[in-house]
Amino acid sequence: MQISWKIFSLPLASVFTISKGSFSQRRAMIVQLKQDGCVGYGEATEISYYGISLDSFTRLLTHHLADLKRIELTSPQDYFTKISGILGHEPFLLSAFDCAAHDLYGHLNKKPTREMLQIGEPNSFKPTSFTIGIGEINEMIGKIHATPWPIYKIKLGTDADVDIVRSLREETKAILRVDANEGWTAEETIENGRVMEALGVEFIEQPMPRDADDEMGSVLENTSIRFIADESCQQQKDVTRCKGKYHGINIKLMKCGGLTAALSMIEEARSLGLEIMIGCMTESSIGISAAAQLIPLVDYVDLDGAMLIKKDIASGVKFNQGFPVFPDKNGLGCQLLDVDQQA
Repeated sequence: MQISWKIFSLPLASVFTISKGSFSQRRAMIVQLKQDGCVGYGEATEISYYGISLDSFTRLLTHHLADLKRIELTSPQDYFTKISGILGHEPFLLSAFDCAAHDLYGHLNKKPTREMLQIGEPNSFKPTSFTIGIGEINEMIGKIHATPWPIYKIKLGTDADVDIVRSLREETKAILRVDANEGWTAEETIENGRVMEALGVEFIEQPMPRDADDEMGSVLENTSIRFIADESCQQQKDVTRCKGKYHGINIKLMKCGGLTAALSMIEEARSLGLEIMIGCMTESSIGISAAAQLIPLVDYVDLDGAMLIKKDIASGVKFNQGFPVFPDKNGLGCQLLDVDQQA
């Protein structure tokens, strides 16, 4: 197995603010696996508030490169098992390798990844949401007008959250979802939840901090709007603990370790009667193309990450007014472009 990687700077189209901070760019590591003349790509994004450092990934890969090169790709599932012994404590990096393995395996077998996984064709009735970051209300309204979309995810976690959603509802009839990114207390979640439901919000994502999950039972007893876990459900071990506290979970490939891990989470979530959203970080079309393979298996789609960056470094799955457009290519359908954005 030939292994290489590059680190890119991804300037954002505009400053992106959530309850955890404001960001103007992301750094992304693109991993390339090559075997028998075919290439596969995967992506890991640097996220400071999760303690993710691409420099530490580089040191880790350099240290274990010889061992990683000795692992031959016979199937993505077998490859995942073998590399987990080396990368399992770094799910973002594990995800990059796992997704690259699925991409490579599809090219080796001359089939799209979703066909190799027997997932089927994307359901065109599941458009992705488009995220509106925290800002002045007029600024957030301007972003909605600038990007007409069937579904918006509104980032919250301010003292004016109700005013924000009320103002945005006056401007659009689109589906609204909100994400507080752990920014509320239990009391605020109950109060805001009632108002959000009256304003037609579809669901609320991660209203409170992960360590306040025990309070979600009381929240569900006092509100009827739906709640989706994000920070509270990062890996498969978290799925069971969300039962009775949330109506569904948001699966992000980088948090859980890639497509192989995500498929296991989907199976377990379904067995528990939990709804599923496939989400993303701010990432290029390489990471988005990997997550998009799972669209037919989920209830909600939030894969706008590549639309939030100024210049994509890859081609792949795109979204036309929210709806997925898959390229007629094997593997994940993505390709690294010849761009000069290396960090």
